[in-house]
Amino acid sequence: MDKLFEGEYKLMEVLWDSGAVNSTRLVALCREKLGWNKSTTYTVLRKLKHKGAVRHEEATVTPILTREQAIRDQSRELERWAGGLSPFMTAFLGGRKLTEQEALELKRLIDEKMGEG
Repeated sequence: MDKLFEGEYKLMEVLWDSGAVNSTRLVALCREKLGWNKSTTYTVLRKLKHKGAVRHEEATVTPILTREQAIRDQSRELERWAGGLSPFMTAFLGGRKLTEQEALELKRLIDEKMGEG
């Protein structure tokens, strides 16, 4: 999947929250949530359709790309730029402390991924 740009990601967030939606309703949601006009919504929608992130058939727009897939794709790209997982996590955390809950969740994920190998 090609990288999503900011506007594309914003429209996908609207779709992830609403699920499959009539295109007229999508225009209204984008006006309400993003301040976009009809032209902007359809321009971004066309780009997302070209990338294979959405299906737009019979006036219904359906997200194909999931939020989890988009996050995974973006994090892989950022990890590559950072030079590996450890530098990526260091930069991602930005020096802030993890809460106990966050640390436990990360430990659970690490243990889970270690078991897959």
